[in-house]
Amino acid sequence: MNLAIIGATGNVGRKTIEILEKSKIKISELFLVASEKSEGKKIKFRGNEIQIQSLEKYDFSNSQITFFAAGSKIAEKWVPKASKKTVVIDNSKFFRMDKDVPLIVPEVNLDKLVTYKKKNIIANPNCSTIQMVVALKPLHDQFKIKRVIVSTYQSVSGAGKAPMDELVNQSKDFLSGKKINSKNFTKQIAFNLIPHIDEFVDEGYTKEEQKMIKETQKILDNKIKITATCVRVPVLVSHSESINVEFEKSFDIKDVKDILIKSDGCKVLDERKDGGYITPLEAENSYLTFISRIRQDSSNDKALNMWVVSDNLLKGAALNTVQIAEELIKKYYGK
Repeated sequence: MNLAIIGATGNVGRKTIEILEKSKIKISELFLVASEKSEGKKIKFRGNEIQIQSLEKYDFSNSQITFFAAGSKIAEKWVPKASKKTVVIDNSKFFRMDKDVPLIVPEVNLDKLVTYKKKNIIANPNCSTIQMVVALKPLHDQFKIKRVIVSTYQSVSGAGKAPMDELVNQSKDFLSGKKINSKNFTKQIAFNLIPHIDEFVDEGYTKEEQKMIKETQKILDNKIKITATCVRVPVLVSHSESINVEFEKSFDIKDVKDILIKSDGCKVLDERKDGGYITPLEAENSYLTFISRIRQDSSNDKALNMWVVSDNLLKGAALNTVQIAEELIKKYYGK
């Protein structure tokens, strides 16, 4: 297989390279593509140095599968052109709600992958959506989810490298008593929380919150009622979520834990003692979605609460796209 990564020098692009390095995919040639300012630079991959090509000059027919990790504006302009010559796995939000583009999380809805042939495009869901549906799918299969209430605690890496640098710099300035300047956030992010991710839209929700609602319904079940509050927190990597799930059927907490323990991609770490739970720092660099604080909702006998944490640059982005590619190759390329 020949593969390509568009946006190879960004956070997600570099993580995609790292994951492909460890992947079992037999890669004949990997093409790394970015903006003109990165053209000519070299990145190491499996013992070789690969020279970065300019997107403006790149020939999409070079590879059978192309990862787009460069944002919505790039996807809007280039994916339709690319998809005429290569299968595109796009990490942006641009194609996610297109009815002819499958929105895939391999552990959850791999059966929908076949529909990629309609447009030669596969969409990768929002990072927060991915980790939530990985935890929800096995429970939905068993108990039928009626409603979800989710509050997210999202790391700054979800916004890119510049916001990560801003958190580090603001933290230094704050501890040194210097004036804080915010460039990538609406307010100071260091030692603070910001209940606002992406633009405000209808009824006071933000686009990030709407993504979680609409994407989860598309992936799992459009009958599930969902409400979300998305918060940016001063953490570099890994998103956390407090999720309340109401089922149509009664359940036993022990059964819930047993189901999640056996579910692909999930790791239950739920001990009712000091430190018996996962934190964002511990989830960083792991491929797994961690689930802790599983407990009965004391106000509703058909609902439970749980704490879900995952590395947003891995399972929330790059890893999920590579897993999609692995399944695509296995099912449709006979390798």
